Amino acid sequence: MRTPPAEVDVTAGLVADLLREQHPDLAGLPLTPCSHGWDNVVLRLGDDLAVRLPRRASAAVPAANEQRWLGTVAARVGCPVPAPVRLGRPGRGYPWPWSVVPWFEGRVAASLPSAERGRLAGPLAAFTARMHVPAPGNAPPNPVRGVPLASRDARVRERLTGGAVPRADELLRLWERLSATPAREGPPVWIHGDLHPANVLAPADGAPGLAAVLDFGDLTSGDPATDLAVAWMMFDAPGRAEFRAERERLSPVDPATWDRARAWAVSFGSLLAAATNEDPLLAAVGAHTVDQVLGPDHP
Repeated sequence: MRTPPAEVDVTAGLVADLLREQHPDLAGLPLTPCSHGWDNVVLRLGDDLAVRLPRRASAAVPAANEQRWLGTVAARVGCPVPAPVRLGRPGRGYPWPWSVVPWFEGRVAASLPSAERGRLAGPLAAFTARMHVPAPGNAPPNPVRGVPLASRDARVRERLTGGAVPRADELLRLWERLSATPAREGPPVWIHGDLHPANVLAPADGAPGLAAVLDFGDLTSGDPATDLAVAWMMFDAPGRAEFRAERERLSPVDPATWDRARAWAVSFGSLLAAATNEDPLLAAVGAHTVDQVLGPDHP
């Protein structure tokens, strides 16, 4: 699993040109390159802002979806999210929409020891409860998130028989059992779509709450079990018990949804566990997830 090559070279010079052209009042702030992921490049802008730009064409639609919907999400979920504060359009040879978003201080939860992540269990459960409300019919579609498990079966089996995933035989047996869980009934709800420890920011000083939930590029509607896989991706057994109890208190979840969530954790965990050393943080998330879904705290 390697980061796809960039289709546009997003440089600080290009971003400075875009700001001068479209948001000249921000153009004097210093720009500092921060990160590039599969889909986006992020540069810090001054002390309190960042610029987030797609680095390949397939990320342009998710970027537009964030521009369209994240303001609505931010008003509801009770924790900071990177809702755009300024919108960017194509220009200076750059072909896609881009955004100026808030800069959040904190520590990526994936960098914390799993036992320390337990302090995030209650706040993250509250985020999911507020997130998972009925979605409108024009919510962004997503063919690989929030969908019935049967639609992911071939891909998961291919991965688990490919020789790159540890404990693949155990995971395949678990997947076969859990993927037979009845599909969700009821209206689709909003889901984050990519809720895992590398997209959760913890306060750097250990304060309660979440510093932010990041990267809504997979925002869509469907089965909330996709997001609830974070119970295994994020936490150890005590943290997971706290997460589940708080979620049940705020917005009950039926047993079949938790079973589908564990199946989604098998899917996500096997994908990340096969990551190369190119992204050791995500590979570690994958290894943690595999250990948790196969752990002894399950029937």
